[in-house]
Amino acid sequence: MYKLLDNINSPESLRKLTGDELNDLCAEIRDFLLNTVTVNGGHLASNLGVVELTVALHRIFDSPRDKIIWDVGHQSYTHKLLTGRKQRFSSLRQHGGISGFPDPDESSHDPFSTGHASTSISASVGMAIARDLAGDDYNIVAVIGDGGLTGGMSFEALNHAGNLGAKLIVVLADNGMSISPTVGALAKKLNKIRFSDRFLQAKTETRKLIKRSFWGEPIEWVMQRLTQGAKATVMPTMIWEELGFTYIGPVDGHNITEIETALEQAKLSSAQPAFVHLMTIKGKGHKQAEESPVRFHSVSPKETSPNEAISYSQVFSQTILKLARDNPNLVAITAAMSDGNCLEAMAREFPNRFFDVGICEEHAVTMAAGMASQGFIPIVAIYSTFLQRGFDQIIHDVCLQDLPVIFAIDRSGIVGEDGKTHQGIFDLSYLTLIPNMIVSAPKDENELQHLLFTAMQAKHPMAIRYPRGSGVGAPLDNQLKCLPIGKGELVKPGNDIALLAIGSSIQPALEAANELAKLNIDAEVINMRFAKPLDTELIMEIAGRIGKIVTVEENTLSGGFGSSILEVLESSDISNVKVKRIGIPDEFVEHGHPKLLRAKYKLDVQGISRQVISLFPELARLTTARKI
Repeated sequence: MYKLLDNINSPESLRKLTGDELNDLCAEIRDFLLNTVTVNGGHLASNLGVVELTVALHRIFDSPRDKIIWDVGHQSYTHKLLTGRKQRFSSLRQHGGISGFPDPDESSHDPFSTGHASTSISASVGMAIARDLAGDDYNIVAVIGDGGLTGGMSFEALNHAGNLGAKLIVVLADNGMSISPTVGALAKKLNKIRFSDRFLQAKTETRKLIKRSFWGEPIEWVMQRLTQGAKATVMPTMIWEELGFTYIGPVDGHNITEIETALEQAKLSSAQPAFVHLMTIKGKGHKQAEESPVRFHSVSPKETSPNEAISYSQVFSQTILKLARDNPNLVAITAAMSDGNCLEAMAREFPNRFFDVGICEEHAVTMAAGMASQGFIPIVAIYSTFLQRGFDQIIHDVCLQDLPVIFAIDRSGIVGEDGKTHQGIFDLSYLTLIPNMIVSAPKDENELQHLLFTAMQAKHPMAIRYPRGSGVGAPLDNQLKCLPIGKGELVKPGNDIALLAIGSSIQPALEAANELAKLNIDAEVINMRFAKPLDTELIMEIAGRIGKIVTVEENTLSGGFGSSILEVLESSDISNVKVKRIGIPDEFVEHGHPKLLRAKYKLDVQGISRQVISLFPELARLTTARKI
């Protein structure tokens, strides 16, 4: 089907192609990505923007001996195609298929797992030190987007790399975007380059002067100083040079010849690390993706029967708008995820009370603490997997001072095709161990809006975790109400066994109870609503009355909701209580459709009902007796 791409089985094949063939290959790769990603879902625009860069990298460097580290790893699709995974590419992000991110378990060409931003330079420094200690000499290349460069960790690594003088190459793929447009002072500086020809003209004229000179080495030194001066007048190159890097660029990130020249020059920089600055276009080659890079950053797989219910993220957006209109002290903070967190409406209506800090979760949390200390009510909206980065700040800067920061934790639980780096399965565990923190999860989208309203009145740190995607279709109340903190809710009464569930596990637990009813097993279902503080009074009452408890959570079992229930019962005087826990075992959850993954971990209706019978065989005997 593809004249050139079908014959590329390894990076070595690329080195035989001519300039025109390389351009044709890039066009074929873009067509292949469009045909695959629009079916399976995945990160589209970011991958379309680095096709030429990826081809050039694999022509200049010898992977897997040379190490290429992608940051963020969602832009590694072309890299996967060129390193022997084309035949499996139709399985992208499917359970048992190839990952949407670099994975060392998948290929030797993936030297490091990168699912979160701003990590590549630190990993590269570590590899460079290990290489030098071992007496080896391979190349190490960190490919980082300008969004990833907003993260403080990247600057910690740049500072250390420059101080070490480590031999490594940092390639900045600068497209002015992370997921949403890149923000911050550095982004503004980089944008001056993107929209100005002054530097390119200055560089060209300086090169002409050098070529015309017959005065030898002294004039070369003068010309180099003139080049640096020309750069310094129009762009922020000096920051990289002051950090100890050789700066190369800016380079057209869609011109393979120019990219290869820059990479070859970087390879020769043995005395200090090199920084290669490429100007790229997110969504390159696809008109709609170029015009709407945020919309096409990630596309969903084709669904045969899409759920029309409103999403949790949309309910969150609508609710905080209502709250913001009523309370001028409410502010919203996000970390480069204004689109994913549905905060665009807040940004439009209250631009002075909306803050996108870039990919800087730690800063977002402590900034919120600072605002809360001055009487404001910050809502920090961050995906579960990314909030892990702010764990120390949550403890030290928010909870230690008992500041009323609200954490809106999107994408909690099983996320799906983005895989093990993105599953939000740890937040109940790492948040419930912190003093002063209130941890909650709504059973549906209607309860989400009430919990947000409750958090406004809590006067303590409060986290609200909710899942990705559509709600269960619950109608939304017009009037918001304050829910009693630390109190559960009886969803369905029963006498034989109690299902204590939280958050997105409530609905399948309720449906499982209905399945058990067909077997004459009378299951009670409790919406615990709060993982901390727990409704100990309710737990004790159920333990004494029923004596058989199953906890259900879309979270790791290690230190999770079920473990907290066990701790409550361990400290009580109630005997003969049987407790079984259903949740994620002590492992990372791979990529796959959420429905399939929930079935795998017995978190769906069939899994819960079968687990109840398996864990409590006496219920099966009870069923037989009742039939008689």
